[in-house]
Amino acid sequence: MKPFTFKIGGEAGFGITSAGLTFSKIVSRSGYHAFDYMEYPSIVRGGHNVMQTTIADRRVATPFTTTDFLVALNQETMDRHAQELGKGSILLYDKDENISLKAVSKECRTVGIPLTTIAREAGGNIVMRNTVALAATLNLLGGELSVLKKIISEEFKKKPEILKKNLTVANAGFRHAAVYFKAYQQSVLGKRQATQQKIVVNGNEAIALGAVAAGMQFAAIYPMTPTSNILHVLAKLQEQFGFIYKQPEDEISAINMAIGASFTGARSMTATAGGGFCLMTEGFGLAGMTETPVVIVVGQRGGPATGLPTWTEQGDIQFVLHAHQSEFPRLVLAPGDVEEVFHQTMLAFNLAEKYQTPVVVLVDKHLCESHESVSPFDYRAYRVNRGKVITKKLKKYEHYALSKDGISPRAFAGSGTYVVANSDEHTTAGYSNEEAEVRREQMQKRMQKLSTCAKEDMPKPKVYGPERADVSIVSWGSNKGAILEAMKNFPNVNFLHLTWMNPFPVAFVASFLKKAKTLLNIEGNFSGQVGALITEKTGFKIEHNFLKYDGRPFFPEEIAAEIKKLL
Repeated sequence: MKPFTFKIGGEAGFGITSAGLTFSKIVSRSGYHAFDYMEYPSIVRGGHNVMQTTIADRRVATPFTTTDFLVALNQETMDRHAQELGKGSILLYDKDENISLKAVSKECRTVGIPLTTIAREAGGNIVMRNTVALAATLNLLGGELSVLKKIISEEFKKKPEILKKNLTVANAGFRHAAVYFKAYQQSVLGKRQATQQKIVVNGNEAIALGAVAAGMQFAAIYPMTPTSNILHVLAKLQEQFGFIYKQPEDEISAINMAIGASFTGARSMTATAGGGFCLMTEGFGLAGMTETPVVIVVGQRGGPATGLPTWTEQGDIQFVLHAHQSEFPRLVLAPGDVEEVFHQTMLAFNLAEKYQTPVVVLVDKHLCESHESVSPFDYRAYRVNRGKVITKKLKKYEHYALSKDGISPRAFAGSGTYVVANSDEHTTAGYSNEEAEVRREQMQKRMQKLSTCAKEDMPKPKVYGPERADVSIVSWGSNKGAILEAMKNFPNVNFLHLTWMNPFPVAFVASFLKKAKTLLNIEGNFSGQVGALITEKTGFKIEHNFLKYDGRPFFPEEIAAEIKKLL
């Protein structure tokens, strides 16, 4: 099955996001794979919202530039997206809106349905026209109305009146399409036997679930796009799973609360965007100097300053690697899809406590907010590793004792053992000291953690495709899905996907680069920041770069075009 793209657009406030997510759930429950992507402006009210879902009978983790089925709830959707429709595509529009079809290709089939009228005549209101549109779409794509009705029943089970109206509206929309547009019906969503249950989850939800599964005990998060939904998920789960979630007054408070909680022995985390991490950098260094474990999620978006608050970018990697003055060990992970997000979030908690240092999970808006249908996360093999924790009371304790691996025994404040932690340079016992030898010893001890981590915990990066290739792609983060999809038509292309940024897999990357005929670096930033990191660490300079910084993710079609240029 060729991947099929469904898109719905309209004004903010008319349930575009909820309709898009509902459609992704329909796709998943019908036995297909779903991946969705949303765009919305950074304004408080109004503006154009659009959400698209990729339908496939295999895993596809990327949006496409073309649209096969467009639902236009207003003229702006038509103006912005009509050019994406090609031969055989379908346009479903609200006939009550007097939408102009001038921009629509003659090869596209148009379906005009009075969505607003149907919604009102069925007892609903104008907001419910998205339900009419979904039901009509389901009919035209060969899906089953029962799947939509079940999702509606789950969503509004505590609101019986709204539930009844939505079910009535759905019935009306499905019937209308069946009566008037039977000739346009396709079998895109024809019933498939699902091999196993799937969940539809985005990166933010995967982070929250990963933190809970890892035994997180405290989270302090100030809301900032694109990571805000992490706190929404955690707030709902805290009573059920017994952790504390706190929404502080700002990002400075958030990281300091998380550090304080960790100092007393709680597994703790915070989350923010690049702008919020700017405010956290003083606390970031405090955690490094005091050797306090903390997990920090940083969701990248376009900058600088306020920049593009609701759009994606990968411009914060060098910032995260060098934030705060001087040097201290920070571990930086960069997952590429929702499954990697879940497992690397869990891993981050173990790494933070084992190495007693901050760990950053670096994601981006595209990964944070795009949903994918995946198998329920399996964490049965996960074991909590709290590192060198002291469980008994000690009369003499050195919080910063020297060791070959750079890791000191860890006692918790309030445990009965006298713990001294100092943000100044300090002796092994934790008291301020500015002697040269003490500084050398403590600096070497802290930085040794990176070498130990690289040796004991850092896996080899994953290479996709053949061992030898005519074009070798190097990339990281959420670009993974688009690259893998683009590669399907190029058997002579391979792809090195980096998920560990610090420590960095120098030897493996250098070996991969040496074997490559032609290298292509793909990144969502202006200057090729990971390319620069690779040069810094290995001495290799990748000559061909495909860089994108317009706020949109990479699409497989444009990556394929770049590959063709190099073959």
